[in-house]
Amino acid sequence: MDPELEAFIPLLPEPDLSDPVAYRKFYAERAAVMPEPDTAGMEIEDRTVSADVAADVDVPIRIYRPHASHHHPGGALIWLHGGGWIVGDLDTERHAAARLVNGTDAVVISVDYRLAPENRFPAALDDSYAVLEWTAAHAAELGVDPARIAVGGHSAGGALAAAVTLRARDEQGPPIAFQVLNEAILDDRSETWSARNFTDTPWNTRAVRAASWAHYLGSGPATPYAAPARADDLSGLPPAYLATAEFDPNRDEGIEYAQRLLQSGVSVELRQWPGTFHGSQAFQSADVSQRQMAELCAVVHRALTAPALRGAGQES
Repeated sequence: MDPELEAFIPLLPEPDLSDPVAYRKFYAERAAVMPEPDTAGMEIEDRTVSADVAADVDVPIRIYRPHASHHHPGGALIWLHGGGWIVGDLDTERHAAARLVNGTDAVVISVDYRLAPENRFPAALDDSYAVLEWTAAHAAELGVDPARIAVGGHSAGGALAAAVTLRARDEQGPPIAFQVLNEAILDDRSETWSARNFTDTPWNTRAVRAASWAHYLGSGPATPYAAPARADDLSGLPPAYLATAEFDPNRDEGIEYAQRLLQSGVSVELRQWPGTFHGSQAFQSADVSQRQMAELCAVVHRALTAPALRGAGQES
């Protein structure tokens, strides 16, 4: 374990997902006392996106727009928070979103998708996909080049990002330029070495994984849109950046997914961070956490400013 991160382990709460409502309250209270992120160089706007007109479902989003985006079309990152599909919202994700804006110069759209178990799969995916469609349709208003829209997320958000790319490919939806899967939980079967052996690692344990999948799926089957590792065909997906943490049950399924993407002809950058645990990136006082965020931002910036993408946007 990285020595700087190890110092935080005694301070970590024991996740208890048996009562999702109580855990959400606890999670939000901890996030609320954190110092406010640096948002001086951006404009922030809260809006809603209609995900299901018939069911009257509106998805809250928070748009973080760098001031420079008013002068020329730039890239956009649709960001999906972690929390096992059970916890998290726009406020708890404000620090990550602000860091992403400052590090990428992209418009970041944070998504407050519906949570389980009140809203099981595919509610969160439907919400996330609706935001992708809305972003593409409102690209000019947002100051975004429609050829430079990426999707990404952490943990459960990474699973949703992977599922959004699969669905966009299958339904010939809006083009996605890049996908970011950060410590993503991708496989409900928990058969990898890390899933079987890391039973009591910080923050993410075997019990946490099991509870997350149970709340998310209920009695329903795990389709590839729920657990992207179950997809038989990964061809035709956008280039990807996958980051894994050494002491994380999710580690090996992320590495295996990256290998399968490569074998399917998808360009992949895979980063395995030694000495880290699931979610340790939140402790930005640690050098390795700072390097993780800096690299993630640099990769997204590079992907969304590539000359080929600029050309594609101009031709469209």
